[in-house]
Amino acid sequence: MADAPTGNRPVTTWEYSPAPETSPVVIPDQTQLYVGGKFIEPHSKKRFATVNPATEAILSNIADGDAADVDAAVSAARKALKPWGKLPASERAKYLYRIARRIQERARELAILESMDGGKPIKESRDVDIPLAAQHFFHHAGWCDKLRYAMPGTREPRPVGVCGQIIPWNFPLLMAAWKLAPALACGNTVVLKPAETTSLTAMRLAEILQECDLPPGVVNIVTGAGATGKALVDHAGVDKIAFTGSTEVGKQIAQACAKRGTRLTLELGGKSANIIFADAAIDQAIEGIVQGIWFNQGHVCCAGSRLFVEESILPEVTRKLEMRMKTLRVGDPLDKNTDIGAINSKQQLAIIEGYIAEGSREGCTVCQPNHQTLPTKGYWCRPTFMTGVQPAHVVAREEIFGPVLAVMSFRTPEEAISRANNSPYGLAAGIWTEKGSKMFDVARRLQAGVVWCNTYNQFDATSPFGGFKESGFGREGGMQGLAAYLSE
Repeated sequence: MADAPTGNRPVTTWEYSPAPETSPVVIPDQTQLYVGGKFIEPHSKKRFATVNPATEAILSNIADGDAADVDAAVSAARKALKPWGKLPASERAKYLYRIARRIQERARELAILESMDGGKPIKESRDVDIPLAAQHFFHHAGWCDKLRYAMPGTREPRPVGVCGQIIPWNFPLLMAAWKLAPALACGNTVVLKPAETTSLTAMRLAEILQECDLPPGVVNIVTGAGATGKALVDHAGVDKIAFTGSTEVGKQIAQACAKRGTRLTLELGGKSANIIFADAAIDQAIEGIVQGIWFNQGHVCCAGSRLFVEESILPEVTRKLEMRMKTLRVGDPLDKNTDIGAINSKQQLAIIEGYIAEGSREGCTVCQPNHQTLPTKGYWCRPTFMTGVQPAHVVAREEIFGPVLAVMSFRTPEEAISRANNSPYGLAAGIWTEKGSKMFDVARRLQAGVVWCNTYNQFDATSPFGGFKESGFGREGGMQGLAAYLSE
């Protein structure tokens, strides 16, 4: 700090240290796979580029694993299964605890990679994704020696075996933690296949597993595209598949697993309802709407993409929502002031823009803030909401997976429940009311795996998450999430 005189009055000038997010992170080409505790060359020798969606610059070249690579990873997992399962539970817990601590220690690096690779704002990567990933390993470390309480009535629950886990691009490291932590706590071994557009943090996680001396073969990571995931699903040596992704792909995986009797859990798409009653705290509800649909650019399976507002307050809610939307900052994901980052890929942006155009064709009023100039490079979409939406409209029925909200009204709680349940999906819902009796009555009648009351998008490792209907089956997190990784 220094004082610079101006006239008769000194002016204080400040020298700021650079923000941690501006520090460079080295991103080498990830041309190897993590199999048997080592980084190895892929059988296929093929590569594909991973792109920064905010700049369109190539970040790294990624190994494209094939069926032979998957087979090697499954063999390594099978070899490690018996010694890992027989390891004393307290020793398994130590490994999970070490992994959690190392994630915390490398949190800045992981957050920057997540934002560069996926396009999400750094404040979300830094404050949500990475801390929750560590939390899941911490939480499940505590379960290692208490598994008999997760499955009461059994003498000693046993691991399922080799688990194939396929994760999406919207929460890469967090989804890896959601799946790896319970599987390892229960004594299983894993072959993990990250999404092709966001593989960087999965490979940094492989480095962390090496640093923590996790026994070879307990976790294997094979990068690649859809063909790699299919090879994992079809492999006869896999005892269980856990998949998070689109409903369409989930149905294909369910058919494949049914033929062989492979155990399966699915966390799929959603078209979640956010219901605002007239007696709600409106300003608080507005923040919940923003959090529900524009968090992570709407790339959230449980995004509150259908907003149902009691008819008497609809004008007030839409007016306040428009005002609040104009304050959201769209731009550089590594800027800590950014609220909405880049869309994950050019393909996903085209899908979102197609839905916005379709809503306009169907007669909806499209509301977007136009006061900000978007960057010329990268994949960007302004936060959007549509009014005049009818239940039959495409934007009210289909998952958009982007920052687009369909606003509708209702008159009675019964109508709100009926319209919220009128969907093939059943992942999540939100309720906003000051009356507790109404809150719990409506929550009980909603066909949703998770119902938030006077809040939205609140996650914790101790709480189970999952859906009904075409949103999948099985739970992740909490005691309930352990059941999928245990057998009697």
